[in-house]
Amino acid sequence: MFVIVGWLIVMVCVFGVYIFHGGNIMVVLKALPFELITIGGATMGAFVANNQMKVIKSSMKGLGMCFKGSKYTKARYMDLLALMYDILQKARKEGLMAIEKDVEDPHSSEIFKKHGDVGHDHHVVEFITDYLRMMVSGNLNAHEIESLMDSEIDTHHAEEHAAVAALQRIAGGLPAFGIVAAVLGVVNTMGSVGQPPAVLGGMIASALVGTFLGILLAYAFAEPLAGLLEQKVEEAGKEFQCIKTTLLASMQGYNPATAIEFGRKVLYSTERPTFGELEAFVKKK
Repeated sequence: MFVIVGWLIVMVCVFGVYIFHGGNIMVVLKALPFELITIGGATMGAFVANNQMKVIKSSMKGLGMCFKGSKYTKARYMDLLALMYDILQKARKEGLMAIEKDVEDPHSSEIFKKHGDVGHDHHVVEFITDYLRMMVSGNLNAHEIESLMDSEIDTHHAEEHAAVAALQRIAGGLPAFGIVAAVLGVVNTMGSVGQPPAVLGGMIASALVGTFLGILLAYAFAEPLAGLLEQKVEEAGKEFQCIKTTLLASMQGYNPATAIEFGRKVLYSTERPTFGELEAFVKKK
């Protein structure tokens, strides 16, 4: 939603001021389709040539995420921490072997079922159950599991950042493709030097639209999308860090209530529930 609002502000300010100062918008509109095809086609071709298919798919998925609100809300984090509390409390009361069924078949587990979207999120459930399984086996200590968690989080981060880097490369290439379109327009103009000045002026104006369009698309459209996607990637990684911190605190001997407090502290301040809010929510659940 805010992406569209931002783009509207850009368009109104750029073209509104141009028209206000007596600019002929028809000159821009007349050249726009041809310049868009040249710049857009060249950009897409370079994008396909420069990226593996998995990165292309990830980029398309990431672009879709940019137009949706964030799912990482305070309510989601409270549900996540309540889930962690429930499963750690069960393990503390009944022993680690008591959660073996929950770990091996989370889709049938009452603990995971009652925690809404978080309990049905494939990535979250897999991350939690993988490390709970290691805790149940008892073969690894806290430092070894922490190192393994860091490696997995780093891998996830690198995979998601590949799409960000791809969009940033697009933003960097767009001004250059705008110049390519402009140079072609100048070449076309030079080949028509016998035309009247009014015709030549129109051709030069059309060529300059290419440079203008390349810069506008780069810094008002592509670069902001890359920046927004990067923020969303960082936000997704924070959820895994919360799980990691909670599980490690439990392994170090802290009770479930204290362990989820460790997890709460790593969340961003804008989505972090207060101690009282989390405590009341956990009791309610």
